[in-house]
Amino acid sequence: MNKSVFYHAGCPVCVSAEQEILGLIDANAVEVVHLGEDKGKVSTAEEAGVKSVPALVTPSGNVLHINFGASLDDLKA
Repeated sequence: MNKSVFYHAGCPVCVSAEQEILGLIDANAVEVVHLGEDKGKVSTAEEAGVKSVPALVTPSGNVLHINFGASLDDLKA
């Protein structure tokens, strides 16, 4: 089974969205990636089509941008 991947940067908007997502989807079906702590995964998120965080990448590859916390460009700096 493929997992969804939830990317965030740790900001209040992202943390709130993470809590909501984990309340809706089984935590075992979601990989949570904190891009503020794991900068090496910013390029992986970008390759998946993520433009801003928080965002959820579904197993089929769709990117669901949730609210707006930070641009990926801001996380590269």
